Amino acid sequence: MIRFRFVEDHHDAWGVKRICRVLEISRSSFYAWRAGRPAAEARAREEDVLAGEIAEIHRDSMGAYGVPRVHATLRRSGRAVNRKKVERIMRERRIRGITRRRRRSLTKADTTAAPAPDLIARDFTAKRPGTRLVGDITYLPTAQGWYYLATAIDLATREVLGWSMADHHRADLVIDALRMAHARGDLEEDCIFHSDRGSELRFKGS
Repeated sequence: MIRFRFVEDHHDAWGVKRICRVLEISRSSFYAWRAGRPAAEARAREEDVLAGEIAEIHRDSMGAYGVPRVHATLRRSGRAVNRKKVERIMRERRIRGITRRRRRSLTKADTTAAPAPDLIARDFTAKRPGTRLVGDITYLPTAQGWYYLATAIDLATREVLGWSMADHHRADLVIDALRMAHARGDLEEDCIFHSDRGSELRFKGS
Protein backbone atom coordinates (compact mmCIF):
# COMPACT_ATOMS: atom_id res chain seq x y z
CA MET A 1 0.00 0.00 0.00
CA ILE A 2 2.89 2.38 0.73
CA ARG A 3 4.27 1.80 -2.77
CA PHE A 4 0.86 2.42 -4.34
CA ARG A 5 0.59 5.71 -2.47
CA PHE A 6 4.05 6.67 -3.69
CA VAL A 7 2.93 6.07 -7.28
CA GLU A 8 -0.22 8.12 -6.68
CA ASP A 9 1.73 11.01 -5.19
CA HIS A 10 4.49 11.15 -7.84
CA HIS A 11 3.04 9.83 -11.09
CA ASP A 12 2.65 13.37 -12.50
CA ALA A 13 6.40 13.87 -12.26
CA TRP A 14 7.71 10.50 -13.43
CA GLY A 15 4.77 8.60 -14.85
CA VAL A 16 2.98 5.49 -13.62
CA LYS A 17 4.78 3.09 -15.92
CA ARG A 18 8.29 4.18 -14.88
CA ILE A 19 7.56 4.22 -11.13
CA CYS A 20 5.86 0.81 -11.22
CA ARG A 21 8.84 -0.64 -13.08
CA VAL A 22 11.30 0.74 -10.51
CA LEU A 23 9.20 -0.38 -7.55
CA GLU A 24 8.53 -3.77 -9.19
CA ILE A 25 4.75 -3.57 -8.99
CA SER A 26 2.26 -4.11 -11.79
CA ARG A 27 0.29 -1.21 -13.19
CA SER A 28 -2.88 -3.30 -13.04
CA SER A 29 -2.42 -3.72 -9.28
CA PHE A 30 -1.93 0.01 -8.87
CA TYR A 31 -5.05 0.86 -10.89
CA ALA A 32 -7.09 -1.73 -8.94
CA TRP A 33 -5.91 -0.13 -5.68
CA ARG A 34 -6.81 3.33 -6.99
CA ALA A 35 -10.29 2.18 -8.03
CA GLY A 36 -10.96 0.74 -4.58
CA ARG A 37 -9.75 3.79 -2.65
CA PRO A 38 -13.14 5.59 -2.35
CA ALA A 39 -14.79 2.53 -0.82
CA ALA A 40 -11.82 1.90 1.47
CA GLU A 41 -11.80 5.52 2.63
CA ALA A 42 -15.56 5.37 3.30
CA ARG A 43 -15.08 2.24 5.41
CA ALA A 44 -12.25 3.94 7.29
CA ARG A 45 -14.48 6.93 8.06
CA GLU A 46 -17.27 4.67 9.30
CA GLU A 47 -14.79 2.81 11.48
CA ASP A 48 -13.52 6.08 12.93
CA VAL A 49 -17.09 6.96 13.92
CA LEU A 50 -17.55 3.57 15.58
CA ALA A 51 -14.20 3.93 17.35
CA GLY A 52 -15.39 7.26 18.73
CA GLU A 53 -18.55 5.65 20.09
CA ILE A 54 -16.50 2.86 21.66
CA ALA A 55 -14.12 5.35 23.26
CA GLU A 56 -17.07 7.31 24.69
CA ILE A 57 -18.63 4.17 26.22
CA HIS A 58 -15.26 3.19 27.66
CA ARG A 59 -14.76 6.69 29.08
CA ASP A 60 -18.28 6.77 30.60
CA SER A 61 -17.49 3.49 32.40
CA MET A 62 -14.40 5.13 33.91
CA GLY A 63 -12.25 2.77 31.88
CA ALA A 64 -13.83 -0.35 33.35
CA TYR A 65 -15.59 -1.80 30.28
CA GLY A 66 -13.84 -4.36 28.11
CA VAL A 67 -15.02 -5.86 24.82
CA PRO A 68 -18.11 -7.76 26.13
CA ARG A 69 -19.63 -4.78 27.95
CA VAL A 70 -18.77 -2.26 25.23
CA HIS A 71 -20.35 -4.56 22.64
CA ALA A 72 -23.44 -5.07 24.82
CA THR A 73 -23.84 -1.31 25.28
CA LEU A 74 -23.60 -0.72 21.54
CA ARG A 75 -26.24 -3.38 20.88
CA ARG A 76 -28.55 -1.96 23.54
CA SER A 77 -28.32 1.43 21.84
CA GLY A 78 -29.39 -0.12 18.55
CA ARG A 79 -25.91 -0.31 16.97
CA ALA A 80 -25.70 -3.56 14.97
CA VAL A 81 -22.01 -4.40 15.09
CA ASN A 82 -19.99 -7.60 15.16
CA ARG A 83 -18.24 -8.35 18.45
CA LYS A 84 -15.02 -9.31 16.65
CA LYS A 85 -14.99 -5.90 14.99
CA VAL A 86 -15.33 -4.20 18.37
CA GLU A 87 -12.51 -6.37 19.71
CA ARG A 88 -10.24 -5.48 16.77
CA ILE A 89 -10.88 -1.75 17.03
CA MET A 90 -10.27 -1.75 20.78
CA ARG A 91 -7.07 -3.75 20.32
CA GLU A 92 -5.75 -1.55 17.52
CA ARG A 93 -6.53 1.66 19.41
CA ARG A 94 -5.37 0.27 22.75
CA ILE A 95 -8.71 0.67 24.50
CA ARG A 96 -8.70 -1.80 27.38
CA GLY A 97 -11.00 -2.52 30.28
CA ILE A 98 -9.73 -2.58 33.84
CA THR A 99 -9.05 -5.98 35.40
CA ARG A 100 -9.38 -5.84 39.15
CA ARG A 101 -7.70 -8.61 41.11
CA ARG A 102 -9.06 -9.36 44.52
CA ARG A 103 -6.60 -10.07 47.27
CA ARG A 104 -9.08 -10.77 50.02
CA SER A 105 -12.78 -11.23 50.60
CA LEU A 106 -14.70 -8.17 51.77
CA THR A 107 -17.94 -9.77 52.80
CA LYS A 108 -18.17 -11.88 55.92
CA ALA A 109 -20.74 -14.60 56.29
CA ASP A 110 -23.45 -13.77 58.80
CA THR A 111 -23.74 -16.93 60.87
CA THR A 112 -26.92 -15.64 62.61
CA ALA A 113 -28.90 -15.23 59.38
CA ALA A 114 -31.13 -17.93 57.94
CA PRO A 115 -29.68 -19.23 54.63
CA ALA A 116 -31.32 -17.60 51.61
CA PRO A 117 -32.44 -19.94 48.82
CA ASP A 118 -30.34 -19.97 45.67
CA LEU A 119 -32.99 -18.82 43.21
CA ILE A 120 -30.75 -19.09 40.17
CA ALA A 121 -29.40 -22.56 41.07
CA ARG A 122 -25.80 -21.57 40.22
CA ASP A 123 -26.85 -20.85 36.64
CA PHE A 124 -25.14 -17.55 35.88
CA THR A 125 -26.89 -16.94 32.57
CA ALA A 126 -30.07 -15.15 31.53
CA LYS A 127 -32.18 -15.35 28.39
CA ARG A 128 -33.10 -11.66 28.35
CA PRO A 129 -31.99 -8.44 30.06
CA GLY A 130 -33.59 -7.28 33.30
CA THR A 131 -34.34 -10.73 34.71
CA ARG A 132 -31.20 -11.74 36.64
CA LEU A 133 -28.59 -9.57 38.32
CA VAL A 134 -25.51 -10.48 40.32
CA GLY A 135 -23.67 -8.27 42.75
CA ASP A 136 -20.49 -8.08 44.74
CA ILE A 137 -18.18 -5.66 46.53
CA THR A 138 -14.54 -5.01 45.75
CA TYR A 139 -12.05 -2.45 47.00
CA LEU A 140 -9.82 0.04 45.21
CA PRO A 141 -6.74 1.96 46.31
CA THR A 142 -7.07 5.75 45.93
CA ALA A 143 -5.12 8.82 46.99
CA GLN A 144 -7.64 9.19 49.84
CA GLY A 145 -7.23 5.59 50.99
CA TRP A 146 -9.25 2.44 50.29
CA TYR A 147 -12.65 2.90 48.64
CA TYR A 148 -15.26 0.19 48.22
CA LEU A 149 -17.21 -0.47 45.03
CA ALA A 150 -20.51 -2.34 44.86
CA THR A 151 -21.87 -3.42 41.49
CA ALA A 152 -25.07 -4.88 40.06
CA ILE A 153 -24.45 -6.71 36.77
CA ASP A 154 -27.06 -7.97 34.29
CA LEU A 155 -26.33 -11.63 33.50
CA ALA A 156 -27.84 -11.33 30.01
CA THR A 157 -25.64 -8.47 28.78
CA ARG A 158 -22.82 -8.55 31.38
CA GLU A 159 -23.39 -4.81 31.69
CA VAL A 160 -22.93 -2.97 34.99
CA LEU A 161 -26.39 -1.47 35.49
CA GLY A 162 -25.70 -0.06 38.93
CA TRP A 163 -22.70 0.83 41.00
CA SER A 164 -21.86 2.70 44.16
CA MET A 165 -18.59 3.77 45.76
CA ALA A 166 -17.89 4.84 49.34
CA ASP A 167 -15.27 4.68 52.08
CA HIS A 168 -17.24 1.89 53.82
CA HIS A 169 -18.86 -1.39 52.81
CA ARG A 170 -22.07 -1.29 54.81
CA ALA A 171 -25.43 -2.34 53.37
CA ASP A 172 -26.13 1.21 52.13
CA LEU A 173 -23.36 0.77 49.57
CA VAL A 174 -25.19 -2.15 47.95
CA ILE A 175 -28.60 -0.50 48.23
CA ASP A 176 -27.37 2.51 46.26
CA ALA A 177 -26.01 0.24 43.51
CA LEU A 178 -29.37 -1.56 43.28
CA ARG A 179 -31.26 1.73 43.13
CA MET A 180 -29.14 2.81 40.18
CA ALA A 181 -29.71 -0.53 38.44
CA HIS A 182 -33.46 -0.18 38.97
CA ALA A 183 -33.41 3.34 37.54
CA ARG A 184 -31.30 2.46 34.49
CA GLY A 185 -31.90 -1.19 33.76
CA ASP A 186 -35.61 -1.56 32.89
CA LEU A 187 -35.84 -4.49 35.28
CA GLU A 188 -38.72 -6.94 35.18
CA GLU A 189 -41.03 -7.27 38.17
CA ASP A 190 -39.71 -10.70 39.20
CA CYS A 191 -36.04 -9.85 38.59
CA ILE A 192 -33.65 -11.83 40.81
CA PHE A 193 -30.60 -10.27 42.46
CA HIS A 194 -28.01 -12.89 43.42
CA SER A 195 -25.04 -12.29 45.70
CA ASP A 196 -22.91 -14.17 48.16
CA ARG A 197 -24.13 -14.54 51.73
CA GLY A 198 -22.12 -11.77 53.31
CA SER A 199 -23.80 -9.67 55.96
CA GLU A 200 -23.70 -6.53 53.78
CA LEU A 201 -25.73 -8.27 51.08
CA ARG A 202 -28.13 -10.17 53.28
CA PHE A 203 -31.03 -7.76 52.93
CA LYS A 204 -31.93 -8.88 49.39
CA GLY A 205 -31.02 -11.48 46.79
CA SER A 206 -30.89 -15.21 46.36
